[in-house]
Amino acid sequence: MTGSPLGGQVARTTSHKVVIPFYAYAAASFLAATILLLFSADAFTGHWFQPHFLAITHLMALGWATMIILGAGHQLVPVLIENDLYSNTLAHVSFLLTGTGIPFLVYGFHVFDLGWPAQVGGSLVLGGLLAFISNIAISISRSKRENVHAVFVFTATIWLLLTVSLGLALLFNFTTSLLPRDSLHYLSLHAHLGVVGWFLLLVLGVGSRLIPMFLISKYNEPRVLWAVFVLVNVALVLYGGFFLYGFAPALNLIPAALVLAGLLLFVNYCRKAYIERIRKKVDDQMRTSLLAVALLLLPTLVLIVLIAALMFTTGAQTNVVLLYGFTIFFGWLTAIILGMTFKTLPFIVWKKVYRHRAALGKMPSPKDIFSHPVYKAMAATYLVGFVLFGCGILRGETLLLRVGAAVLLVSAFLYNWNVIKLLLHEPFKK
Repeated sequence: MTGSPLGGQVARTTSHKVVIPFYAYAAASFLAATILLLFSADAFTGHWFQPHFLAITHLMALGWATMIILGAGHQLVPVLIENDLYSNTLAHVSFLLTGTGIPFLVYGFHVFDLGWPAQVGGSLVLGGLLAFISNIAISISRSKRENVHAVFVFTATIWLLLTVSLGLALLFNFTTSLLPRDSLHYLSLHAHLGVVGWFLLLVLGVGSRLIPMFLISKYNEPRVLWAVFVLVNVALVLYGGFFLYGFAPALNLIPAALVLAGLLLFVNYCRKAYIERIRKKVDDQMRTSLLAVALLLLPTLVLIVLIAALMFTTGAQTNVVLLYGFTIFFGWLTAIILGMTFKTLPFIVWKKVYRHRAALGKMPSPKDIFSHPVYKAMAATYLVGFVLFGCGILRGETLLLRVGAAVLLVSAFLYNWNVIKLLLHEPFKK
């Protein structure tokens, strides 16, 4: 088994010692977040600005989504740019600083101590992300190969830097007056820079490369991806301008519509890649990832409802705001991570275990070293838990929220089970 899409020079340049800790940390964070979700289910019947909700949101955004993106990024960016990762040392620094800062930050939110615990945690996270961004920027600048996917990734890292810098400023603004207005005023700007600028742009850029790659599809249309890139970034700039200059909330329908147009183009791109695929049999991991592509549309539709509520009522309903955040972090972000983890991590582990054993005879393929029945159960419980919890938010029913959270916890446990099985994999004996 040498012909993997993650093979080539990335296998030589990006050590498993760099990548695997990020995956392990993210898996533990997902489990911790679902535990917090179960014990904080009542919080989702109240206002969104409360300690438990903020703690869960940042644990999902940083500990789960961002950490696994950083790990996968160190492995996948060299594939996109067809060049070496600049520095494994910077990658280790990124893990240590970010991984140390996240617990302090989440703890600060959980007990609502926005003094030194949260501020130290936020500063460490910023330091870790600066190490990652520097590593990616230098790697891309040293590459002679330019493509739309690398531009997506690099632009996403710029939005990430803005997001985290603003977030840290908001933390300090709670205790020291740094900004013209209170921190609450800027939270929606902070959230949308992160969700759209960092997560969405990165998912669109990397997903548009990996989905056709894993489907073994002939479809490739860079002009469509450039259109998606322009639509999303123009939407972000417009939203930031409308926010900072205090324009009427109704104008936010314009950037929301631009994002929706970009997402529809991306969904159609993936649809065409699926139609023109050479590999006719689609595995469970790709089905989960394709589900995540469909789920991309859900938060945007909820956002449009939210803007309409602000236009025609005195205030948006709290449950719509909560649903918006939930469909982002537990919806498309989680779905695509669940699918892509078991397309990328098995190969990374396989290379670690078998790279020097090619002459020893028959070896398993990467897909044989994790449990497919456990994966199916994980995907099923995730989908059921997501729907139940989302319905619980809309209806304001604590029982539905608790049942949904419990099912999501089972899904996180099964995910961790399979990740641990992979990480502890030993060579098959003859």
